[in-house]
Amino acid sequence: MAQTRDFVKINVTPKAENSIRKGHPWVYFDEITDCSAPYENGDLVDVFSSKNRYLGTGFINDHSKIRVRIISRNTNDRFDEAFYERRLRHAIDYRRTVMGEDFSCCRLIFGEADYFPGLTVDRFENVLVVQTLSLAMEKLKDLLMRLLVGILREYGEVIDAVYERNDVAIRQLEGMEQYTGFYSAEGLRSDLDGKVIIKENGIKYNVDYINGQKTGFFLDQKYNRLAIQKLCKGKKVLDCFTHTGSFALNAGVAGASSVLGVDASDLAVAQATENAALNGLSDTVKFKCCDVFDLLPELEAVGEKYDVVILDPPAFTKSRSSIKNATKG
Repeated sequence: MAQTRDFVKINVTPKAENSIRKGHPWVYFDEITDCSAPYENGDLVDVFSSKNRYLGTGFINDHSKIRVRIISRNTNDRFDEAFYERRLRHAIDYRRTVMGEDFSCCRLIFGEADYFPGLTVDRFENVLVVQTLSLAMEKLKDLLMRLLVGILREYGEVIDAVYERNDVAIRQLEGMEQYTGFYSAEGLRSDLDGKVIIKENGIKYNVDYINGQKTGFFLDQKYNRLAIQKLCKGKKVLDCFTHTGSFALNAGVAGASSVLGVDASDLAVAQATENAALNGLSDTVKFKCCDVFDLLPELEAVGEKYDVVILDPPAFTKSRSSIKNATKG
């Protein structure tokens, strides 16, 4: 029997119902047809179909076009500390299983995929780097960080600090300010310099989690980088948008005859060059600071050929208004 609870009830359109039943975790602002009572942004609400069938429970926020972010489809769930601990432990246990030796540098919490909408937690050895992109996760942050650090330490993992990289414009769409800094809590340090050396797929990287892009390193590309190794032995490789050189270094480790990594960021190219030296690949893997869109026509004009070309550009478009320029790119 479903438990009785006092959450505000909202009804949604048949289109939204269909999406939710297929597993989509969001309800958009124009899909809500009725609401039973006032609520505060960040509250949990129960979502019902137009025929009053329960669909799920999620966090509501009027500031966002994503009006409700669903975290459960079980009417018997109690959203207490035990619930969130269970969810965190499941996510951590999964990463411990699939990451093996690379568990010390991996994405621990992957937002909606782990039923923590808007929350990203990356682990760089003894430091956790967190992005909180939804109001609900911001309100739960103190509880979640305490539980997360506690579970990891229970497993014998050393966690010295948590750094927040909330310098993301999307926070403003949730009605939140941008900021960065060490998360303050008992037993956590706030005096680290933001630099750490990690090891992934057998390759070492210098990571700057304070000044680097996003959380400092794109940990979610681990298996794509590993796949590159199977293609590059004895090959001449061009790595475009190389960032700090991760794909280029995987090609180098695989035995590529030569690798050129290209990026428009001076900082990224400097870090990539350091990473090549760190792995003894400076003779094979080189980096150049320039605009890829300028370089590619130049290479074509002189007849330069590569066996493998890696393209991992930043997002070309995040809205309909920029689709035309993205298509041109």
